[in-house]
Amino acid sequence: MPKQSISIIGIGDDGLEAVSNAVRQLILGADILAGKERTLALVPEAPGKRLIVGSDLDAVVNEIDAAGDAKVAVLVNGDPLFYGLARFLCEHLGNDRCDIIPHVSSMQLAFARVKENWDEAYLTNLANHKLETVIEKIRGATKVGLFTTDEISPAMVAKKLLARKIDYFTVYVCENLGARNERVTRGTVEEIASQEFQLLNVMVLVRDVDIPDQPRKSKIRSKFGNADEEFVQSTPKHGLLTPAEVRAVALAQMALRSESVVWDVGAGSGSVSVEAAQLSPGGQVFAIEQDKEDEALIRENADRFGVSNVTPVLGTAPEVWGDLPNPDAVFIEGSGKEIARLAELAFDRLNPGGRLVAVVVSVQGLDEVNKALTQKTSQVQVWMFNIARGKPQLERIRFDALNPTFLVAAVKG
Repeated sequence: MPKQSISIIGIGDDGLEAVSNAVRQLILGADILAGKERTLALVPEAPGKRLIVGSDLDAVVNEIDAAGDAKVAVLVNGDPLFYGLARFLCEHLGNDRCDIIPHVSSMQLAFARVKENWDEAYLTNLANHKLETVIEKIRGATKVGLFTTDEISPAMVAKKLLARKIDYFTVYVCENLGARNERVTRGTVEEIASQEFQLLNVMVLVRDVDIPDQPRKSKIRSKFGNADEEFVQSTPKHGLLTPAEVRAVALAQMALRSESVVWDVGAGSGSVSVEAAQLSPGGQVFAIEQDKEDEALIRENADRFGVSNVTPVLGTAPEVWGDLPNPDAVFIEGSGKEIARLAELAFDRLNPGGRLVAVVVSVQGLDEVNKALTQKTSQVQVWMFNIARGKPQLERIRFDALNPTFLVAAVKG
């Protein structure tokens, strides 16, 4: 005899009031109603036998499976597939037996209440991830959605953020979403840290515009390829810092020695300069940058990493190269005809056996740099990087793709 199908139904804090008539009949007609105690309390009028869902989900599955031809409805707050029970039940009872009827999730409601889109937000549940790890993810995020817990309140999250100098978010705490006593509180991180909230809440954090990332304080740093978040950056999420994966390959291709002279042309915040200085502790690294604010970031990052052999050179290339010693290695990054011209001029200044590495962000720029350097040497290599970084998104992994990048390496024979 085939087993009865199971209805996995999402509901809100208003119980049966906001569901369709068909869903209402499924709930009222169920022989067994399964769900967390608080969720089942939302439908006191339903006559079915109550099966409380606790921490032992296997026991719940066994009881549902043993119910035979009884009509079973599993009630979940919000969307059963958004950090709900649906995936677990489908895996253990079979997709064919499970009918999923979603409701608006509290996370959706929270972002709707604060009028922010959430398609690129970092979303997580503090019940399943360590707060310390989540704080580091928030550091470089643009928008964040957090399910808090009874033990980890919005105030505790805010205090942890302040302790890490992450104070550049507007914070919304959305309490009792969908219920009559719903409330949304907006404040700075500091303001939220001093307040108390109802246990049922969702936090939404929206980054303030044009605020630099505050890098984490790490006890372990690599010679090169350090995480982007280790560096003070001019503005977040704009690709102004050479990504760690590309930076690592570029520095490897520069083949630095302990006393190399390095030019970092268009140094930005100085991530390549700093790591080159670590690889050449007895050498000199000239971080050439025309933006005065970025020059200050170069000095700050050099200080953070404890390197004293980085010299910021404020000005426009190639005009400021005149007084610099000839390099053993050159790093240059950009697009268009300008990078090809600078690469050609910098290659001419290389010492014999020196290496030039160019990171190019456009196909046209790649073609022009490659043509310019192949006229100078036969030792030219080209790579294309398509990199995606895995990020936890609730119970799944989401991959965020970085912009495609081209790398050209040339050796002066």
